[in-house]
Amino acid sequence: MNALYPTLEEAIDAAREEFLADNPGLESDEASVQQLNVQKYVLQDGDIMWQAEFFADEDDGEGECLPMLSGEAAQSVFDGDYDEIDIRQEWQEEN
Repeated sequence: MNALYPTLEEAIDAAREEFLADNPGLESDEASVQQLNVQKYVLQDGDIMWQAEFFADEDDGEGECLPMLSGEAAQSVFDGDYDEIDIRQEWQEEN
């Protein structure tokens, strides 16, 4: 299981780093991302933790998290061009 983070932003940053680590030789500005998966956990003490995963192909998106964004939307998040509030709202609508 990937690490859990107290904020969605930290989870996305970690997912970006993991994607680049899994694709050596690829610079962040060259990466082509097709899928962002996100999972929200509510711990027994009530704390909320987030997990995120990026995939280069929508068909590869069989991770531990739920599919959230694909195509250009996933790429925008990878590139750091996103509003965390929008993703949280999308999460609530989907779940």
